[in-house]
Amino acid sequence: MADICKIKKVLTFHTARHTFSTTICLDNGLPIETLSKMLGHSDIKITQAYAKVSNRKIEEDVNKLNSILQ
Repeated sequence: MADICKIKKVLTFHTARHTFSTTICLDNGLPIETLSKMLGHSDIKITQAYAKVSNRKIEEDVNKLNSILQ
């Protein structure tokens, strides 16, 4: 798949879980608790290893908070 998309990175199942967790779920507002259940994790700490907060999400949330506080 990486060759077809001309991506010069090895794509693994682990990479796919990171991408799904961060880009598709958390960046679109899905709570990490819901994501944890979707991934079948018994401990939310496992989910936190896959799902990182992106700079884009931080910016969106800060802007939202700024609007509320003004």
